[in-house]
Amino acid sequence: NTSLTAEQRARMSAAISAETPIYADMEEIRMRYWLSKTREYLTVDNPQVKAMLGRESPEALADRLISGTKLADPAFRAQALTMTPEQLAEADPLLAFVLANDDAAKAIGDRWNAEINAPTARAAEKVAQARFAVYGTNLYPDATFSLRLSYGQVQGWTYRGVTVPAFTYMGGLYERATGSEPFNAAQAFIDNEARVNKETVYDFSSTNDIIGGNSGSPVINARGEVIGAAFDGNIHSLGGSFGYDAELNRTVTVSTAAITEALRNIYPSPRILQELGVDRPQRRTRR
Repeated sequence: NTSLTAEQRARMSAAISAETPIYADMEEIRMRYWLSKTREYLTVDNPQVKAMLGRESPEALADRLISGTKLADPAFRAQALTMTPEQLAEADPLLAFVLANDDAAKAIGDRWNAEINAPTARAAEKVAQARFAVYGTNLYPDATFSLRLSYGQVQGWTYRGVTVPAFTYMGGLYERATGSEPFNAAQAFIDNEARVNKETVYDFSSTNDIIGGNSGSPVINARGEVIGAAFDGNIHSLGGSFGYDAELNRTVTVSTAAITEALRNIYPSPRILQELGVDRPQRRTRR
């Protein structure tokens, strides 16, 4: 990319050649999913889908590309920075696939930015200006990479006559596990079902407004205790970029109780539990 500064190039080079672990099985799952969804949404007769898949299935193509790529090797990644596009395509099947589809992907990205992102950004700016003109500094800002605290109450919500409770429980996972997408529970959960306390709160929803970025933030109760980590919002929270609806907007948090249950009985991690202060190490007694 000729638009990068020397400093940006140096950072990119260091990041690409760093010896970070790459999990091929996970990458294959992700690519299978992406290819399958691309075919599903664009349909099998779409020219770009045909160009991507050829006569291969999403599963076969993902397997061939991920098993054949050299990108897991830091030395190859460092070498790739000095290669031409033609050399890259010849040296690695995954890079050849990317290069073959890059122009089409860029065209779609450019159109999305021009027709969706840019108008949305302009409209959002006008909405923000109107809100500021009416409310002044009484409104709190969205996330700006600075410390932000929000308050709320643990509550469910009611939509179109259906009430969604504030809590889900570990047992609910097992009740819904069918072994097929999208309810195929992780094998560790299945193997350790007998050890799991199914009354443990898994997730809970609250009225906190976290639009703009709070995922991973600790959720603290009135006593100053960490009770979970915010990781998502319900579908109604998406409108929070423009306004907050107290009746429907909810933050979704995974509870510390569920994390503890998993670390204790599903993915046994006693050292982590000790570091978190949940389980204390047993002291050795002198004899």
